[in-house]
Amino acid sequence: MEVILRQTIDKLGLAGELVKVKNGYARNYLIPHGLAYAATAANKRKLAAETERYASQRLAERADADGLAEKLSGVSVEFVVKAGEGDKLFGSITSSDIAASLSERGFNIDKRIIVLPEPIKAIGIYKVAIRLHPDVHPEIRVWVVKEESD
Repeated sequence: MEVILRQTIDKLGLAGELVKVKNGYARNYLIPHGLAYAATAANKRKLAAETERYASQRLAERADADGLAEKLSGVSVEFVVKAGEGDKLFGSITSSDIAASLSERGFNIDKRIIVLPEPIKAIGIYKVAIRLHPDVHPEIRVWVVKEESD
């Protein structure tokens, strides 16, 4: 079934694109959740008229992402944590911890766009990418430092 996406969906397409998906996925998920609409002849004509608007919207999103990436490029976040033998943490640093630390610095970053394959569980310096736009992935430094015990 062909559908027209109303918003960008990872690994499927950008807003305003005509994509082909399985019938069940379209009928049971995309259309009921308002993420897409059926690609009828009338909707295809409407899409042709809206293509320019979608292109300008994507350019604006890219420009915003580039501006935020430039601000984020020099940012580093530090966590002072308790650690045991072998510099292993008693807990872990997750993407939500990083997002909270960034929000304290004035960056409103959603934890879902922070690319952290698995939680950080050891002392060290890590580079963590942030997926602001499909083409923009700035990296920040995350410093995990052992807490000094008296």
